[in-house]
Amino acid sequence: MSEHSGRGQGHQTSARVVEQSTREEGIVRAGSTPVHDEHPADWGWHAESGRVGRITGWLMVLALLALLFGNHDGQVENLWILGFVLTLVVMLLWDVRRRKNAWRSR
Repeated sequence: MSEHSGRGQGHQTSARVVEQSTREEGIVRAGSTPVHDEHPADWGWHAESGRVGRITGWLMVLALLALLFGNHDGQVENLWILGFVLTLVVMLLWDVRRRKNAWRSR
């Protein structure tokens, strides 16, 4: 086997390991600085799933209710399904109320 086969050999780079206060650690290339003030909005997440998310939530309620009519004999499954349905309905109704009382509704 050749001496330069790539097994067990590390790559030489100019990167350095940087300790970050809110993260574990990061690799930073030479000539650049670590990102200290990153917000989810910087990469596209604005904490709103919008109309599609609300429609999907109500469709999930219907899908969960359809699971009540299955081939199971016990009632424990029905209680769990109804618990999930109730939780999801409360969240969706809270969102309706929140948007209705917001300055700018989406």
